[in-house]
Amino acid sequence: MTENVENLLLEHLKKIQAEQSAARERDREIMTRLGSLESMIARIGRDNAHAYEEQIKDRRGLDALKERVERLERGLELGN
Repeated sequence: MTENVENLLLEHLKKIQAEQSAARERDREIMTRLGSLESMIARIGRDNAHAYEEQIKDRRGLDALKERVERLERGLELGN
């Protein structure tokens, strides 16, 4: 009888170990995927920052053109 109990306990322990091993593997996969997501988010952030920088450069260019047109209008006395 005790041998049956020992075998039953051993089977349960083996099952628990297998489940723990599977859980560790899932955790590794989740951490790998999470790392990939973090990298993608960082890349998106850099891309957005670059796009914003380009918008600022465009605004500066437009402001400079507007200033030139206003100077020309003043020089030609063309007001509004």
